[in-house]
Amino acid sequence: MTHGNHDVLIIGGGVAGLVLALEIADRRRVTLLRPASDDLGASRWAQGGIAAVLSPSDDFDAHIADTLVAGDGLCDEAAVRFTVENGPAAIEWLLSLGVPFTPDSSPDAGYPYHLTREGGHGARRIIHAADATGLAVMETLQAKVAAHPAIQVLDDLTAIGLIDDIAGRCRGARCLDSQGRLHELLASDTVLATGGASGLYRHTTSPHPASGEGMLMGAELGAELRNLEFQQFHPTCLYDPQGSPFLISEAVRGEGGRLLNVQGERFMPALDSRAELAPRDIVARAIDAEMQRTGSDHVLLDIRHLGGDAIRHHFPTIHAHCADRGLDILREPIPVVPAAHYSCGGLATDLAGATTVPGLYAIGEVACTGLHGANRMASNSLLECLVFARSCAVALTHRNNPDDSAELRFLSAGSQRADPQALDEIRQRMRRVMSANVAIVRRDAGLTEAAEALDELQQALAPLRDVCAPSTELAGLWQALRLAQITVASARARRESRGLHFNPDCPDHAQGIPQPSRMYLADLN
Repeated sequence: MTHGNHDVLIIGGGVAGLVLALEIADRRRVTLLRPASDDLGASRWAQGGIAAVLSPSDDFDAHIADTLVAGDGLCDEAAVRFTVENGPAAIEWLLSLGVPFTPDSSPDAGYPYHLTREGGHGARRIIHAADATGLAVMETLQAKVAAHPAIQVLDDLTAIGLIDDIAGRCRGARCLDSQGRLHELLASDTVLATGGASGLYRHTTSPHPASGEGMLMGAELGAELRNLEFQQFHPTCLYDPQGSPFLISEAVRGEGGRLLNVQGERFMPALDSRAELAPRDIVARAIDAEMQRTGSDHVLLDIRHLGGDAIRHHFPTIHAHCADRGLDILREPIPVVPAAHYSCGGLATDLAGATTVPGLYAIGEVACTGLHGANRMASNSLLECLVFARSCAVALTHRNNPDDSAELRFLSAGSQRADPQALDEIRQRMRRVMSANVAIVRRDAGLTEAAEALDELQQALAPLRDVCAPSTELAGLWQALRLAQITVASARARRESRGLHFNPDCPDHAQGIPQPSRMYLADLN
């Protein structure tokens, strides 16, 4: 067991973590825990782009209004306005770093870079780098971080829990290295940028999705969790049972893609006036219903009418991936299916990313800022990463000096090793339970069944946690399972259908002003 003293400890190296590291490193020393697996996280797979008011024909109020509509009455309007109004400056910052966004040289372009449109947006306001925006942003940020002398990147450690003192302040993280050795990194301030909880489900849009580990780490210190019941399912993941998960960007529908059932019939215009450009929750439910009606395991997304030149220009990554999987999207529609994609809930924070635990911050998908409400609008996620990472950097500019003499609290652990196969079986059972009962459509009976099944899994795992030596697999599974239990409790408590939470047993909105759901780990105990 080793101890280290650090200034700002950032756990997670996606867009949010990298932006914060760069923005604060000129003023404070940064330690960035960025395991190699972070290269496979959600940021890298973000295809569509970043929403921001950049065109002269667009305005802040329009972007705010669209976001509030998508959030189905549960957005924090102050957080929405804060995010939208700080969006253009964040994009200019990325441009100054050299992110290669797709230019637009057409005579009628009102902005130097191409802006596309996605579901829920009333205007073209999505700046992008072809159809691989996340990859372009990540590679640019990684290069800048690697070159900064005040940023120490640790790629051989994985955080398995947080450390607090007897006063309740977060003081760093407990980590394991690749050899299974325990390290305790003490820090003045700790920032979670660990991603969301899509890994709780069987089908996701990312090959290596987070399963809410960071959310549960914060909850273990007493941080508030908010809106966990709102898990977004992206309507269009490539249906490819033998291949890795692959997202078919929202921008494909933004550029004119049409959804067809397996009989080749278009179904969205009859369900919503916005057709394929309706918000994601509406489109995902429509696809789910159409699959059930036709008895099929997918629907079709047709872009053949756009023409080969437009497809190759706007969607080179999607075109190449599908071709590699034996699918020619120039001549045949793309088979797609909804998949777990984004967690609208998480650790509750203020506009600076501060959680309810002193010394602990959360940015990116692990956080619940109030921007998304009951349903995230397309391409507002990378925007949130940028804006809140930059605001968190401002808050952390003034060094926080905790009492170094305060007594820290560490956890004891057993010595025997947990059986990896047993852990994997529990994880797969958890994912099946969540996918069957807590997905696009939930029912009261299914939620009750899920709660009982997850309780049984927790009871099976608890003895292993008590006697086994720490491991990333054991710690991560425990955190995922506990978060799944809180997610189900949140869904059972919301006696209405709103946004991403759709329950036919209570299909209407509740009367009165909608409230976010607030949960604590203690609520399960």
